[in-house]
Amino acid sequence: MNFREAVISGLARGADFSSRASRAEFWYWLLLVALGEITAAVLDTAIFAYHIGFSPLPSLFSLLAVLPTAAVAARRLHDTDRSGWWLVIACTGVGVLPLLYWQYQPGTPGTNRFGPNPEEATD
Repeated sequence: MNFREAVISGLARGADFSSRASRAEFWYWLLLVALGEITAAVLDTAIFAYHIGFSPLPSLFSLLAVLPTAAVAARRLHDTDRSGWWLVIACTGVGVLPLLYWQYQPGTPGTNRFGPNPEEATD
């Protein structure tokens, strides 16, 4: 999966918490979100510099990106045969470390309880 396919998949399945996502889909989606946040912050500074007390563009972008990002993160956990509910441990702060480790791991080969392997489906 390339960057373009990952973005299209992330947008098309932005509320799908039930299937699996490959590592490429997950990491490309995070790259898109990071680039979007940076772009929103730069535009916000150029447009609203020193006029208001908060940053509306990055806040709006974050609000729009939270659901698809949570969905792709849950699907990525499904690919490693873990429940998407493990995302809740990120609220502890320290829980981000095991999540990053799990997101980096390769998916389970073949079909698991969350569906077929997304990397095998694209071959």
